[in-house]
Amino acid sequence: MKKIAILTRDCAGVNAAIRSVVRTASHYNIEVVGVVKGYDGLIDGAFVSLDRRAVSGIINVGGTMLKTSRSQRFLTESGQQQAVRNILDAGIDGVVVVGGNGSLRGAHCLASHGIAVVGVPATIDNDITGVEAAIGTDTAVNVALDAVDKIRDTATSLERVFVVEVMGRESGYIALQVALAGGCEEVLLPEKKSDIEMMCQEIIQGNAKGKSSWIVIVAEGCASAHDIAGLITQKTGCETRVTVLGHIQRGGDPTAVDRILASQLGNYAVEVLRSGQSDVCVTLKNDEFLTIPLSVAIQPKTITVAETYQLIKLLS
Repeated sequence: MKKIAILTRDCAGVNAAIRSVVRTASHYNIEVVGVVKGYDGLIDGAFVSLDRRAVSGIINVGGTMLKTSRSQRFLTESGQQQAVRNILDAGIDGVVVVGGNGSLRGAHCLASHGIAVVGVPATIDNDITGVEAAIGTDTAVNVALDAVDKIRDTATSLERVFVVEVMGRESGYIALQVALAGGCEEVLLPEKKSDIEMMCQEIIQGNAKGKSSWIVIVAEGCASAHDIAGLITQKTGCETRVTVLGHIQRGGDPTAVDRILASQLGNYAVEVLRSGQSDVCVTLKNDEFLTIPLSVAIQPKTITVAETYQLIKLLS
């Protein structure tokens, strides 16, 4: 293993992973090149040399210094073949892919073409099968939670219902964690059928007992916050406001948890490549570093919501 490439998606902690990969490889005198703009960059041969100095001062920075893209060309056989040719022509012996479900699917595809690949899970939705904690999840939850804490001040002062929409097209992980940590009264999730009528009755009954403010968390994949707010106003008569947090959850300085996890998994990814393994995703479980097949990691992940949801309702 003389030369490796690193390709990334974006979320908080990814730069820390890049730094870890580069400096671990440097320890073994392995050359590292970064792929600019993800799989599109792989097709275009957009490689940039990375040494220890190139990754100085990025451990605390959100996003990815390598930029990224959602490549449509890589979904085609011709795009994949061109990417493989560029890897071989550049003398690259292995690739580290840092990203979520889509990025890891691309990594699995590269492995099927004979390229040595190791995936590093990085996604705010924490939806990688077999991975307990992905890089970026902790930061996203804390960014959303900070916003909810500020919204509660206004909700309490003005005695209003606030509906807060968080990211999560197919996963309610962020919504569930924020609702519990934020002391919210309700959370609507893709994994659970929502009972809007019951929620509105609870608001009416709570108001009758003197409860004057509510915060409802909505995962974007479940419903539109604006639609939910309209129904609440229609059915309860309560003044309702909407906050859509959007992409602020993908950015921001990574938390200590994400910086540490990224540093550990980036280091381990290089060690796995050096050991001759490929087509695997690295993870940390019960304080032990493990690899799982990429074919498993890219399968849809189901999270259990019932127990946490019941706790949210019990404590609200």
